[in-house]
Amino acid sequence: MPAPPARRALSARERYLPFVFSALSVVVVFGLIARLVTRAEQWPRIKLQFFNIDAIIAAFPNVFRGFLTNMTVWAIALVAIAIWALVLAIFRSLTGPLFAPLKVFSILYIDLLRGIPSLLLVLLFGFGVPALQIPGLPRTGLFWGGVAMILGYSAYAAEVYRSGMEAVHDGQRAAAKALGLSQWQTLIYAIVPQAVRNVLPALLNLAVALQKDVALLSVIGVRDAVREAQIFTARTFNYSSLIAAAVLFLAATIPMARFTDYVARKDQERRLQRTL
Repeated sequence: MPAPPARRALSARERYLPFVFSALSVVVVFGLIARLVTRAEQWPRIKLQFFNIDAIIAAFPNVFRGFLTNMTVWAIALVAIAIWALVLAIFRSLTGPLFAPLKVFSILYIDLLRGIPSLLLVLLFGFGVPALQIPGLPRTGLFWGGVAMILGYSAYAAEVYRSGMEAVHDGQRAAAKALGLSQWQTLIYAIVPQAVRNVLPALLNLAVALQKDVALLSVIGVRDAVREAQIFTARTFNYSSLIAAAVLFLAATIPMARFTDYVARKDQERRLQRTL
């Protein structure tokens, strides 16, 4: 088989000119938008209410403390979702009458939880479960709001896992069966590792979305970044604290989004090299 032709090295102009053109285009577009906004008649009032530097500085310590709560819930939920969603995906991939109850449970769970908006889940669990006052169970909105996020996002992540499992070539299952592996062993040792690697970029996109949706816990009274910003607004009648919360969320989500793009690009390069 002949070796693939070597790629021609790009010149400095070919390498940097598209980047320079793109950067200038972005600067021009955002400059025009900024000019349009700042020339509006009500801009001085909006600037005072939403972009007051003194108010942002005053609100930042409490908002940042609430943001740490957001990130703690996000990190714990991320681990729980990765594990529980994988279990659900494995249940749904099992075949045979013996595993039918697990498969039916997984299908019903995914259909129900994907059909309910995350906000409703947070409200139902954050207010409903503590109201039951079941002995031995936590009664804080923070705990049950986090559980609601885990249950909801697990349904989406399970479908991502399942798509990765179905993308694994049938020859892998046939090879595992020829080696005498059981259905569980085939999934654990042959199918799941390949599936996780194939769907890692999609899972990271869900992680980025979860970073933002954790702010929904504020609707049940959890003192996260958004709730702390709302408390400051209610006390001062100034909305600049919301800008402080937005900046913190951007500082967390943008690096995660760029890392997701990097992983997706590396995955695409790996697939391309495999086909050569």
